[in-house]
Amino acid sequence: MKKSYSKEFKESIIKKMMPPNPVFVPQLCKETGVSDVTLYKWRKDYRNRGIAVPGDNSRPDDWTAEDKLAVVIETAGLNSARLGEYYRIKGLYPEQVDQWKMAALSGYQRNSQAEKEKNRHRQEDKKQIKRLESELRRKEKALAETAALLVLSKKCEAIWGVGEED
Repeated sequence: MKKSYSKEFKESIIKKMMPPNPVFVPQLCKETGVSDVTLYKWRKDYRNRGIAVPGDNSRPDDWTAEDKLAVVIETAGLNSARLGEYYRIKGLYPEQVDQWKMAALSGYQRNSQAEKEKNRHRQEDKKQIKRLESELRRKEKALAETAALLVLSKKCEAIWGVGEED
């Protein structure tokens, strides 16, 4: 039978998973009686909503990239007082979040540079394809002309026979 838990209960459990003193899922299972599958599902649901919920690693530097990005997004619109409170609740340092923000931005910049590089290679490939197609058409014409001359010479031999000059 499926149990129903209140929203407040779920949120309190999720808060226990967060720093500064995170409780790991197996420990929470023992304390609350909620199955580990349910706890992992709740954590996944929170992550999918863009709320930073770290994994079982206690150090913020061990968080997943998604969690770090969620923290950067969550802190983007906060004023300094609320930002300080957020850092205390999550057990973070402002320098960590600044590093994560820079890493995210540099990732976007690398992605932008990679896109430009791909476009340049694509243009070069198009030029090479065009050149090769032109060369192929030229060779096909030469081959067709050679084949026509060969057929014509065989017809000439059939009509007039082999000349003595050969």
